[in-house]
Amino acid sequence: MDIQKIRSDFPILNRKVNDHPLVYFDNAATSQTPQVVIDCIVDYYANYNANIHRGVHSLSQEATDKYEQAREKIRAHFNAKFTREIIFTSGTTHGINLVANGFSSLLKKGDELIVSALEHHSNIVPWQMLCERTEAILKVIPMNDHGVLDIEAYEGLLSERTKLVFCNHVSNALGVINPIELIIEKAHQVGAAVLIDGAQATPHIKPDVQALDADFYVASAHKMCGPTGVGMLYGKEEWLSKLPPYQGGGEMIAEVSFEKTTYADLPHKFEAGTPNICGGIAFGAAIDYMNSIGFQQINDYENELLVYGTAELRKIPGLKIYGESAHKAAVISFNLEGIHPYDVGSIVDKLGVAVRTGHHCAQPIMDYFKIPGTVRASFAFYNTKEEIDTLVSAVKLAQKMLS
Repeated sequence: MDIQKIRSDFPILNRKVNDHPLVYFDNAATSQTPQVVIDCIVDYYANYNANIHRGVHSLSQEATDKYEQAREKIRAHFNAKFTREIIFTSGTTHGINLVANGFSSLLKKGDELIVSALEHHSNIVPWQMLCERTEAILKVIPMNDHGVLDIEAYEGLLSERTKLVFCNHVSNALGVINPIELIIEKAHQVGAAVLIDGAQATPHIKPDVQALDADFYVASAHKMCGPTGVGMLYGKEEWLSKLPPYQGGGEMIAEVSFEKTTYADLPHKFEAGTPNICGGIAFGAAIDYMNSIGFQQINDYENELLVYGTAELRKIPGLKIYGESAHKAAVISFNLEGIHPYDVGSIVDKLGVAVRTGHHCAQPIMDYFKIPGTVRASFAFYNTKEEIDTLVSAVKLAQKMLS
């Protein structure tokens, strides 16, 4: 990988923050956008901005073709069997809520759902709301002090009452890569469906949904070098056919009368209204860009950054790292003894270093460790070891100033 060539693809990496070169280590929240994706967005609005699917004029047909080509790119990237199994959403949260809403009609009192202790709030709250509506029971897979899920305990939670299991592929707060193949296999043995939150995995890993045998898989474009406000839900055709529409409106219908409405076929059944057309097309461009680099190359390089960053940060006295699993993506969550993570984040920002501080929408994890939050440095393939050195120097300065 030619890192300097890659870095030149991202205009924002040239800017300064507080008179220092930007060091962007908040990639788990949102990745940066390469020029080729920016150009794609501009091209849409400058040259073929039109609504899709319903127009016979040339601009509408061109926009429709580009949008559906992007759906096919997403299908191929995730190796879904059919393009109709790819639903465009506004992001991961939308996809999870779509499935949770659909299961309202499939659950009854006493049915059980299983969630992992490592989840983002977006993969907890919708299921709690579902349980309130249906009187289903929510159970939790515990984790240990390394942030690793207790699979033996998970097996003990499974039963014929289990209807749905949901788990993230990679923890956004700790970077731990979960054994989703095993989680899916065990769930299917009792007839339960599985939803995988892939928001944090897809910037680093190229999932094969057929090989995983996932029933649902959700992801967001903005963590994959794409725009905000767009994402995808993969669902097996048999499951998507069972679920009722999430929203009513234009595009998701076959026929409408005041007496009765029939719904469109997949995927349009779940895509009511005018979508984020430009976002969907740019999502496809972002996938093309990342595949042009290669996910194996991305993963190998980011692992180098993770190993280097972990070793360098561990040299700082009083620094504790959370989530020390042997299987991690390029995320390091840490705290300095006796110093609030927010204060650390504020100091390092003065030196141009962007990290995330707080509970990372994963309060149960912070409660487990009895901490208010962490400092999270998350790396991408356009970051460098020299930038990690800058982070380490900035953390040392924060420790000196705040102790």
